[in-house]
Amino acid sequence: MEPVTAGAAEGDWRGWRAAAEAALYGPDGFYRRPEGPAGHFRTSVHASPLFAAAVARLLCRVDEALGRPAVLDFVDMAAGRGELVTGVLAALPADVAARARARAVDLAGRPAGLDHRIEWRTEPPDRITGLLFANEWLDNVPVEVVEVDSAGVPRLVLVRADGTERLGEPVSGAEAEWLARWWPLGAREGLRAEIGLPRDRAWAAAAGTLARGLAVAVDYAHTAGARPPFGTLTAFREGRETTPVPDGSCDLTAHVALDACATACALPGARLLPQREALRALGLSGARPPLALASTDPAGYVRALASAGEAAELTAPGGLGDFGWLVQPVGIADVLGG
Repeated sequence: MEPVTAGAAEGDWRGWRAAAEAALYGPDGFYRRPEGPAGHFRTSVHASPLFAAAVARLLCRVDEALGRPAVLDFVDMAAGRGELVTGVLAALPADVAARARARAVDLAGRPAGLDHRIEWRTEPPDRITGLLFANEWLDNVPVEVVEVDSAGVPRLVLVRADGTERLGEPVSGAEAEWLARWWPLGAREGLRAEIGLPRDRAWAAAAGTLARGLAVAVDYAHTAGARPPFGTLTAFREGRETTPVPDGSCDLTAHVALDACATACALPGARLLPQREALRALGLSGARPPLALASTDPAGYVRALASAGEAAELTAPGGLGDFGWLVQPVGIADVLGG
């Protein structure tokens, strides 16, 4: 792609961050649609109720670490249609559920029929004591895309609503500093990266709402030393991966540099682990039930076998098990061990 001047970047051409912001969250954006994310792609929440049950167990551990406060906050970031927060409330023991204050955060309107106990918000509360859980939120925080030109210079990628791309101005300022620290590109023409600075700031702001408790971000991720050479920008429509086009017709997503997010909030104790380790620490193994159960309790065996299959999907290498978990305790010990 040939570079364009700043003047040529006006009009139909704009950076991927602005284009994705409008396509995803504008008045007619993808995430304003009534069907919600589940109509287009499948997350761990949609794969099995075991995921919400595991998050409920995590909330119970946070509750114990906090000394069982009178009010226990659970904040579900990018709540979609409230599937996770609904499942967590249903899986909590009665004594914990009685003290739980559930908040769902999403720009879409409150879904019809949502449990009256769930407060629906467009921003996280100012200060919480409990668990803030962000499942596949940061990958939808729009970021700039950059590409190395024929002279070895990283430039912003500009895009039109039909997905056509051109190169814009060289990367500069804080974005250039982030790129140099977290995703340095060589001089080879065509190398690409996504500048995760907006995600770092979004995570720092979300984790900063914790007075005491735990903040967790779950996403497809990469870390320094294993960055993909051509970036990860992609799209999903009706359950299938497709070409990213910022016209509001598809989900636009890019994997998250979770190691950069981990340092952004300037709090001690943050660590990264794969989803399979996190869920196993919360009691999901994916192990098949003993065959003897088939003789003594055939129906129970079938249920246990189905549950094991769902747990295996949530922890599978090459799939959902490869999601990264960024775990950030505030004022408590690491309740996932390690």
